[in-house]
Amino acid sequence: MHIPDGYLSPSTCIVMYAAAAPFWARALSQMRGYLARRRMVLVALFAAASFVIMMFNVPLPGGTTGHAVGSILAAIVLGPYPAVLAISLALAVQALFFGDGGILAFGANAFNMAVVMPLSGYLIYRLLLRAFGERPWSRPAAAAIAGYIGLDLAAFLAALEFGIQPLFFKDASGTPLYCPYGPDVAIPAMMIPHLLVAGFIEAAFTGLVVAYLQRVHREVWEAEAAPSAQMPRQVVSTLWIALAVLVILTPLGLLATGTAWGEWGSEELEELGLGFIPQGLESLGMLWNAPIPDYAIPFLGDTVGYIVSAILGVGLLVAIFWLVGWLGERLSRRRPAGDHA
Repeated sequence: MHIPDGYLSPSTCIVMYAAAAPFWARALSQMRGYLARRRMVLVALFAAASFVIMMFNVPLPGGTTGHAVGSILAAIVLGPYPAVLAISLALAVQALFFGDGGILAFGANAFNMAVVMPLSGYLIYRLLLRAFGERPWSRPAAAAIAGYIGLDLAAFLAALEFGIQPLFFKDASGTPLYCPYGPDVAIPAMMIPHLLVAGFIEAAFTGLVVAYLQRVHREVWEAEAAPSAQMPRQVVSTLWIALAVLVILTPLGLLATGTAWGEWGSEELEELGLGFIPQGLESLGMLWNAPIPDYAIPFLGDTVGYIVSAILGVGLLVAIFWLVGWLGERLSRRRPAGDHA
């Protein structure tokens, strides 16, 4: 679902940035409480976890690949708006440093995976918890269902964004300028693999992690019920260790062959037999040259390079959130004693 530059028109990209902006503003305003409670490290953890999880590509029907996102798990543990910020920054690091998703298209990718997915998933999770009542399986089941629906909803939005391009943006001869596939192709091509495979992967990941936390670290839900509470240090340490294990295992994501639908470069489109390269796609596709495209560091080889890319991504996100937390603490110290959010 990482839409590259060139597949969406500039006007579509502007609209998607505008759609995401109010949610970013709300997320930033809510983060003041996280800064005061020094929970920024937890937001960094889930941003880094999402970054790493999205490196685990799995084969999907039709010869494409896909991945989980982890944004609904982040919303369940952190709250919906901290999750918006965490996943947005994970996507920003992917786009800027690794070329995974476009710069112009970042607003669309963030709206799909960092706004709609965690907010809708969290709402579904809370509604299902209320419907299921207090049963041992309620949280994991609600989390799994929310994960499945949230991922598929994000995929559907991406399919619509792809599909409207040839309907509205053509040259004088009627040739599409950006994504060449209309909704009749884009929607089934995106939704069938996500409904059949990717959604269940997101569901399993979200449900299993929630089940583990419920069984081993019930204090997570006590912190959820009392937002002013600190997340226990043991829980945070366990999650960091799990993240380190995932980093080491990231080369498993290289086993899936093929490219995710709608993420082809110009050469791959030619190989698909499209017969032409849309002008806008060709001109905007090289808008940004990422320092480490496709998480590949040639002189390290595929396996080691992939692991190093994961470490770099995690390090960048931790540094960003550490800096935000440091600045937040300094600002809170300067704030008058009676002026607390």
